[in-house]
Amino acid sequence: MGDALASAANTAANLAWRAFQAVNTRIPDSPSIEPEWAPGPLPKSYERTKPPLGWPRETDSLCPECVIEVRDAIIAGERDLSEFTERKTGEVKAEILEEEGKILIKKTCERHGEFWDTLSIDPKLSEVLERRFFGRDFRTSEDEHLHHHGTSTIRYGRGAVLTIDLTNRCNMMCNPCFMDANQVGYVHELTLKEIKEILDDSISFKPRRQMSVQYSGGEPTMSPHFLEACRYAHEVGYYSVQAATNGLRFALEPEYAHQAAEAGLNMVYLQFDGVTNESNMHRHISNLFDVRWQAIERLHEAGIDITPVTTVINTINDGQVGPILDFVIQNSDKMGAISFQPVSFTGRDEEISDEDRHKQRYTISHLAHDLDRHTNGKIDIYRDWYPLGSAGAYTWLADHLRGTEVDFGGLSCSCHPNCGASLMLMVNSRTKEWAPLTQFFDAERFINDISVITDTSRGKKLSPAQTALALLRNTDPSQMPAGLTTKKFFKIVNSKLGGAITGDREILEWKIVWIGGMWFQDLWTYDFRRTEMCVIPYATQEGEISFCAYNTGAGWRKLVENMHMVAKTQDWFKENGRHKIYAGNRPMDVKPGSRALPIVEKQTGPPHAGTVQLGKSCH
Repeated sequence: MGDALASAANTAANLAWRAFQAVNTRIPDSPSIEPEWAPGPLPKSYERTKPPLGWPRETDSLCPECVIEVRDAIIAGERDLSEFTERKTGEVKAEILEEEGKILIKKTCERHGEFWDTLSIDPKLSEVLERRFFGRDFRTSEDEHLHHHGTSTIRYGRGAVLTIDLTNRCNMMCNPCFMDANQVGYVHELTLKEIKEILDDSISFKPRRQMSVQYSGGEPTMSPHFLEACRYAHEVGYYSVQAATNGLRFALEPEYAHQAAEAGLNMVYLQFDGVTNESNMHRHISNLFDVRWQAIERLHEAGIDITPVTTVINTINDGQVGPILDFVIQNSDKMGAISFQPVSFTGRDEEISDEDRHKQRYTISHLAHDLDRHTNGKIDIYRDWYPLGSAGAYTWLADHLRGTEVDFGGLSCSCHPNCGASLMLMVNSRTKEWAPLTQFFDAERFINDISVITDTSRGKKLSPAQTALALLRNTDPSQMPAGLTTKKFFKIVNSKLGGAITGDREILEWKIVWIGGMWFQDLWTYDFRRTEMCVIPYATQEGEISFCAYNTGAGWRKLVENMHMVAKTQDWFKENGRHKIYAGNRPMDVKPGSRALPIVEKQTGPPHAGTVQLGKSCH
């Protein structure tokens, strides 16, 4: 009876939607609202812009060898910073094209010859992701004091997560590592005054970002100001404070997770390479999975959300992608997402050989195919994956429904469609039943419906009513996993929108688990059309810099850190003593977690309820 009623509601909602739009779309659009945080009215769908997409296409890129030469010369004082801010030194034209069933990027430097690399092993998936891109966010404005980095300047968006490196010191010795922690010969560590100034600057312009600040490093918990930095971020208005961490301190110090939660830490992006100690051996701690589990238990007990972050390297740990998915599903009471990050060859890997780079290259398309195989097609390559930027549609809807009486805009992940992709699972945290959201929900049509709702802008009563109809008409209850109902799903979506539809929020055992693939650029895959749309900028003493421009690209990290180093490493050690570094393929002295996990090394079919199937991150 329940299924029949739900099916009837779906049919009725579809008829009501069509009847309403038959009138609604014939009436001129109402003006968009203009919230205080925005630089102007919320754009209509036809006002949003997109970068050049499709292929073949030309873009601006970098010569991998010229950039390193110029950067080193600037650091040595032999050349000026204007090489990157004004003269576009090292930039070359690149072509993105299809060859032999792959999407490639090719470029030629007059001095160093031709370079090429693989962007995708599945052109059809690439076309789907680009087609589903929702459009750019606002163009940045009033921010010349923060965004002044030549071609690497961020030109669009409010930013989804602001990243701040508190220190370049680390208590591990990993490979890969974005920042080459512990080996650059100097210490770069922010003072509390600098942290506060950076946070104050971050909300000084429009569009005013909301949402999240993420403390990173090195290992951010090694900063003496970590807890106070968490407190101050909340004081200036960020309601989510994150840390990209290896988790060691949370595992070693029983009370530290509670101290961090009290200071305002909401979420950790936990370095996580695999579900066995063996699969983490390249991090040079022999019992690292045991350490991770200890950290997970303590963070969960403290009420801190956990997102495992996995750097995926072909031939190294790509076989762990499926088992990690199973691990997150089975522990969905503790984790609401996972971020797979295909390797970016930078930091310690910047001088990798061509042979090793091509062998170890892993892309979003590899990830989609690996999860399709692991789940025997339950996760569908072309139905379930959407560009990260498609989430901008949900943000525009939430911004529209919340109205003008808010201080910050919603999280808008409006990055370039080549920056990454994601899918969403509906998971029962008790029974472990799960299914891709798009198995029973037509997300592509719902995004089109959002454009109609926000374009016509019919006010605080009709817009929520249209949203409810759109949700119902795009939901097929016959395809839902066992135990999920249309009513429960509606409540979950309302909660994800911050209660924007009905005003209240309810916690259910069913939850949306986000499975993301975030692929940062390196010198071989670099595309400035991506850089200018970055939504996870680094905030530094030299302004806010695109994640990829900071860690890869021109390599602004090395420039900024050399300009603002605190001391040479040996001098730091003389004054402050040596900090502990866990390495040497030795175990850490931690007790295994109190809850033992069965380990299944291989999986031949989709995961089943009740069985653990096992096999940002810090780079």
